[in-house]
Amino acid sequence: MKAFILAAGRGERMRPLTDHTPKPLLPAGGKPLIVWHLERLAAAGFKEIVVNHAHLGSQIEAALGDGAQWGLHIQYSPEPPGALETAGGIAAALPLLGNEPFLVVNGDVYCDIDFGRFLKSTADAHLVMVPNPAHHNSGDFSLDGARVVYANGEQTFTYSGVAVFTPSFFAEVKPGSIMKLRPLLDAAIAAGTLTGERHTGRWVDVGTPQRLAELDQKLRDAELRKV
Repeated sequence: MKAFILAAGRGERMRPLTDHTPKPLLPAGGKPLIVWHLERLAAAGFKEIVVNHAHLGSQIEAALGDGAQWGLHIQYSPEPPGALETAGGIAAALPLLGNEPFLVVNGDVYCDIDFGRFLKSTADAHLVMVPNPAHHNSGDFSLDGARVVYANGEQTFTYSGVAVFTPSFFAEVKPGSIMKLRPLLDAAIAAGTLTGERHTGRWVDVGTPQRLAELDQKLRDAELRKV
């Protein structure tokens, strides 16, 4: 299984930090956010990684190279200025992702999800959900067993940015088009084919300078406790 890291966002809410540094390269706990993912993916047994980029994308390629330092092989899917949104970006990268299910990970989250448990997944579309953070307390969806359904007002969860998809899930997205992921998820919910699970471990949506600073401090404190 290959993994696709979404790294093309402009990071408007992170400005001015992202004016000169792409969001996935912002440091937390002594290393760039995206490197935490690469290390966990490598430890989980992944070998082939695809990274999309747009804003300051050359910095991402320069920083990560071919991935050899993590025992990985990284390929890049460049996008035009402004990027293609999530579904558009994934569709554009399909030639690099092959014909099998692949793991998708948002480059601007921090999590301790065990990526290795998805290596054998055959799901058409499977989302990892997390308890709603304070800045998104209404959530995105609800779970009916293993099936993702629309938020029902009782117990809702937030999409973590980690998912498994098959290439066919993006078959109707024209290469080069700008398209969000939500319309495809809505169609899968309507068809009853979208599955999901709840992750109760650590997860942070690193969407603002404040949340980045808080994560950085927590990670550094955790390292100090190991000494």
